This record gives sequence, structure tokens and C-alpha cells, in this order.
Amino acid sequence: MALGKDYAGQQCALARALELVGERWTLLVVRDVFYGVRRFSDFQAHLDIPRAVLTARLSVLVDAGVLLRRRYQDSPPRDEYDLTDTGRALWPAIFALTQWALEYVPSAAGAIREFAHLPCDRVVDRTGACPACRRIAPVEELEMRPGPGILGHTRTDPVTLALRRPHRLLEPLDLSAPTARA
Repeated sequence: MALGKDYAGQQCALARALELVGERWTLLVVRDVFYGVRRFSDFQAHLDIPRAVLTARLSVLVDAGVLLRRRYQDSPPRDEYDLTDTGRALWPAIFALTQWALEYVPSAAGAIREFAHLPCDRVVDRTGACPACRRIAPVEELEMRPGPGILGHTRTDPVTLALRRPHRLLEPLDLSAPTARA
């Protein structure tokens, strides 16, 4: 029996979620928006995603209310993307999947990125809890920092290089600042 292209007939919340965010590339696009990527060309360079696929994924996410599209240039027309509250609510799932992969599908080099709770300046544990204040750190209070695996990370696109600097989640990524090549 051939595998279907959707989850028609499934009366399950997980199936409905997968209809929206289960396509290949979709969670990586959303992850990149959390990291501060906002522009089409930056998504494309960082993810090595085909143009048509990226266009389709962004359109679906905007139509579903996960992303907000804003025009930043009229001639030629160019848009940037930001998370809505619906999109921000995906952070725990993205963080949990990342932590799951670190434990069950590990890289020999270790985590490329760590997340620190800014008010306490402590790296959160695998549940997202801050070891100092013992609460789950909200995404708005997290800073992404290079992890031990960054040294083995060889990508050199501008987004990857910018992500080697500590960066507060949700804030637009500054691609113009100089970056040391690790």
C-alpha cells in the first residue's frame, strides 16, 4: 500500500500538527526565525533549501498564522518574517527535539549551540530549566551561545558565522558584524 501524502482520516492532535509543521524543512525554517533569521536569502543560504521549497514553506507558515510577513523594501519587493504568538509557542517542541537528538542521535563533537537564561546567566538543562532559578526559561529570556561542537562546525555562510556569536533568541540576526571563523 502506498504511503499517503497527508493524514486524512486521522483524528489526532499530533497528526494535525504534523500536517502543518511535519514537512521536511519546516521546523528548520521556524528554528531559524527563533535564531533571528528574517530574510529569504538568509534562510536559503543557511539551510541550502531550494528556492521553490522555501517559498512554499514560508507561504504555508504565514497562511497558518505561525509567521508574519512584513515588507521591508518595495523595489524590488522584499519581505522579512517574524514569529507570531502561535509560532513562538513552538519553541518548547523545537528545544525538546534538539535535546532529544543530542541524547539519542548524538554528534561526536557535541552540541553546536547552548541556551543560557539571561537573568541568571546560566545554561539551561535539557528540560529548558535554569539551574539557578529552577524555572523553565521563556524563549524571550534565552541567549544562544556557541557550544562545544562549534569547533567542528565547518559551514561558512553568513548566517552560520553570525550564529557563532552569542545572540538573544527572537532578535534579528546582525549579519554585518565581523565574526571569527572557528
